[in-house]
Amino acid sequence: MRDILTRYLLPLRSRAALLTALMLADISLDLAGPQLQRAFIDGAIGGASAGDLVRLAALFVGLAFVLQGLMVAAGIVSTELAQTATNQMREDLLAHVLHLDLAFHGRHTPGELIERIDGDVATLANFVSRFLLELVGSALLVVGVLAMLFRVDVRIGATMAVFVLVAIAIMRGILHLAVPHWAAAREASAQLFGFLEERLAGTEDLRANGAVAYTLRRFFGLSRDIWRRNLRASLLGSATGGTSVLLLFVAMAISLGWAVVLVQNGSITLGTAWLLFSYSLQLDGLLSGIARQLGDLQQAGASITRIRALLDERTSLPEPAPDHARVLPAGPLAIDVDAVSFAYADTDGGNAPTLHDVTLTVQAGTSLGLLGPSGSGKTTLTRLLLRLLDPTVGTVHLGGVDVRDVPTADLRRRVAIVTQDVQLFRATLRDNLTLFDPSVDDTRIRAALDGLGLGAWVDGLADGLDTVLAPGGGVSAGEAQLLAFARIFIGDPGLVVLDEASSRLDPATEARLTAAMARLAAGRTVVVIAHRLATVQRLGAVCLLADGRIVEHGPRAALAADAGSRYAQLLAAGLEDLDAALGTVGEAGR
Repeated sequence: MRDILTRYLLPLRSRAALLTALMLADISLDLAGPQLQRAFIDGAIGGASAGDLVRLAALFVGLAFVLQGLMVAAGIVSTELAQTATNQMREDLLAHVLHLDLAFHGRHTPGELIERIDGDVATLANFVSRFLLELVGSALLVVGVLAMLFRVDVRIGATMAVFVLVAIAIMRGILHLAVPHWAAAREASAQLFGFLEERLAGTEDLRANGAVAYTLRRFFGLSRDIWRRNLRASLLGSATGGTSVLLLFVAMAISLGWAVVLVQNGSITLGTAWLLFSYSLQLDGLLSGIARQLGDLQQAGASITRIRALLDERTSLPEPAPDHARVLPAGPLAIDVDAVSFAYADTDGGNAPTLHDVTLTVQAGTSLGLLGPSGSGKTTLTRLLLRLLDPTVGTVHLGGVDVRDVPTADLRRRVAIVTQDVQLFRATLRDNLTLFDPSVDDTRIRAALDGLGLGAWVDGLADGLDTVLAPGGGVSAGEAQLLAFARIFIGDPGLVVLDEASSRLDPATEARLTAAMARLAAGRTVVVIAHRLATVQRLGAVCLLADGRIVEHGPRAALAADAGSRYAQLLAAGLEDLDAALGTVGEAGR
């Protein structure tokens, strides 16, 4: 835990120093309170003047007000310090997760990751804010109280010190036992968040297919698992506090017994006996507070373990070494796929081959249609172009540069993709188009929209570019696709991949999108993944994939004119469903 806390708290050392000063002042005044009470009691018994007693009482009341002020100030500084540090931690975790590869995201649901990025850090933030204020302050005050007790009587001070050390040792032992149980509870919570995220995203299908009852049963099972794990961990945490309080009561009884004997033989005054009692009560409160904070420490320790495990995750797509990094050339990018094979890891830990010895060349500024049935490897091939995956064997070059030698940020600027499911965010239209990049001016945005025939549509919106879009709603599927095209115009990449971008559109909307695609292709290399032959009618070349292999590749017009080509046979058969069509053509060719 120390390394994580040091990493995020060290840059805030000036605020930590202020908090330390506030806590030390608070501790000093806490220790002074019983001293004033002793002076008042001994003065009242010894015949001190009313004026002296009033001054002592006023000083004590003033001390209480100052203590409250110090506590409020320390609480504000502590909370601000903890929130600043943990918000930075959230940012680092989110950036780290967004840079991890598809294999990692395939193992973890978005809901689970939300709980790990936010839930675990929130638990840690709560602990840090109270840890700095209460646990550290309480520990320092315990040392101060024990020092005061030693000054009054060594035997009483030694007795209390021994019991305090034993209580802390026991609490630490229980703490180590409880951390794994709190980690299990946090993991159960993450599983529940993942479940909720998936079910809420699919609520329409769940209700339409009568699966609500099943969802509720599953939710009950996950909630019960959280309850059981939290109960087990809480019982250990309660044992921490109960043990410390029991030991302290024994120590208080012994110390107060000594105080009675000392008062009776005249070794100490009644005020000093009250001083011992006050300090003993302070120790009781302090150790009880430490016990509570150690319970939070158990949860924080579990959160730290999970945070560290998340930060330790490494992508399988490392950045190139600075001295080896290359920049993609300007303009349209040529594609060279050389003897590439790829296999996904399957559930048994083996590999499931998807691409087999694929070699493909696309000239810069041309267009290619990738045709093939589901599972033929089309999407995998385009993921290799974007370096969302690395080939198992072979190389992928864009503009003559191995994509593994290109920094990810540069690759993302120069290669863009539009999928059939366009992601719109709950944000303004401007932010959805620029993906929250404030450096893009409105002139550039309007030029992209006008180029796609969306200018009048935007003018018809209530707030124009400031109109807030709802995720998944508010625009039609065709409008969403055109907005995705506008994103590409704004970014001006050299390679554009269209992954089934028009597969779910009606003919009229698809025609509008096809015209937009023609404008998009100007001055760029374009790869279009398609299930329908009509989608590739205006493209320069086509490539047919089946079972992870290229079965045909060439200029579209030439293949259409060659009666022996598979593409020509598909056109002649008039079949649009390639899942069935390629099988039919294959049977005919045998």
